[in-house]
Amino acid sequence: MSLMPAVQPRFVDYRRHVDEIVTATLRATDAESAVARHLNKVNRTLVVGPDMTAERIDLDHGRVFLVATGKAAIPMTRAAMRVVGNDLTGGVVIAKAAGLDEDARSELEREFADTPLKFYWGGHPVPDEKSIAGTKAVVEMLSAAHREDAVLCLISGGTSSLLTQPLLPLADWRKLVELLLKSGCTIRELNAVRRSVDRIKSGGLARAAGPATCYSLILSDVIGNQLSMIGSGPTVPEDDLVVGAVQVLGRYDIARQMEREEWGRLALALNQARYLHKSPRPSVRNFVIGDVRGAATAALVSAIRLGFIGQLLTAHLDGQAREIGRLAAGITRDLPPGHCLVMGGETTVTVRGKGQGGRNQELALAAALALERQPRAAIFTFATDGEDGPTPAAGAVVTGETARLARSYGIDPIAHLSDNGSHSFFARLDESSRGRFEPHLITTGPTGTNVNDLVVMLAYGE
Repeated sequence: MSLMPAVQPRFVDYRRHVDEIVTATLRATDAESAVARHLNKVNRTLVVGPDMTAERIDLDHGRVFLVATGKAAIPMTRAAMRVVGNDLTGGVVIAKAAGLDEDARSELEREFADTPLKFYWGGHPVPDEKSIAGTKAVVEMLSAAHREDAVLCLISGGTSSLLTQPLLPLADWRKLVELLLKSGCTIRELNAVRRSVDRIKSGGLARAAGPATCYSLILSDVIGNQLSMIGSGPTVPEDDLVVGAVQVLGRYDIARQMEREEWGRLALALNQARYLHKSPRPSVRNFVIGDVRGAATAALVSAIRLGFIGQLLTAHLDGQAREIGRLAAGITRDLPPGHCLVMGGETTVTVRGKGQGGRNQELALAAALALERQPRAAIFTFATDGEDGPTPAAGAVVTGETARLARSYGIDPIAHLSDNGSHSFFARLDESSRGRFEPHLITTGPTGTNVNDLVVMLAYGE
């Protein structure tokens, strides 16, 4: 997509441009709206999915159950309940505990007090007892499902942690996930292990619902929308996954980082999993209703409306965050004035330091160093779920002056990057330069959606 702008944007307005593009992107990827576009009721028929391939459920023939999991579970549930309403027989919602305080949770539960919905608040990115309790409630509810019933599954990023029935003790499971998160492995590799030693993943939710049919509306946080990878594929049956999981464990030397007894229990679970995934295949209909390409397109359209000549470079971005940051800076140096490039995907960070940060902020910090002294250029990157690692920021924006500015306040960008301390870097810089320079951190708060990350490169003529 490329259009000639009427007025060329100015560098002095770059922070306003960042805010407008972020806002437009989040508005376009709103989870509640996505469900509303793919779920409606016509008389006594529930219509699920895109118009051309929609499935129709006779509400007078069988019952409807609801399972909602992930970072977007609440807004997706809210949209679904406006359609299903009193036709819902039972439902379980497992949402992320962080981001909602006790008052907000209580208010939400009061909102749905007259419905059969039950709410659970689980841990993310590492599962906890509440994740397991919520999953147990799902399985118990679905044990009453019959062949003529329908199970509406609302799945979004974060489901891998929130919906779980591990074949390992919880302490072992948590340690395994933490080791993989710190290893620098890709989300695909992490999920390959998680899917292989969990009863509810890789079609386990659909198996639990059998003989009823599952109808899934899925917000994708996986590059390329491979269904088995999104939320670890709870409604996507797969064959034996153990070989791939063992390869990942070996690649990152996980055995050496676990106690002998822990590794023994993991080996036993992997052996048990060989038989679990050979069960008869359940009845499932899966629909992707939002993804990173849609987010990237929304960002691009917003940039064009601001006057940029824009292009979507890729919706399949992956790799080490700092390497992608350097690459983005190099590309930005060659951009003609008034041009914008957008990339969508998700990077990874290999944690070697003790600092605090996230993949988007680490990418931005690496970009700041590589972009140093480049005039009238900006790069920003953010997570569409509003959460970049264990920090309150969604991402950050940098210019060719960011590194120099930091040094003027005694803040060493190279040292912070080496220590994986990107959030500390930007937080200190924003505090030191408050009121004199534009802020660097992008803070949206939890957005209620999750369709990967965006990297946007802006070049200005004046």
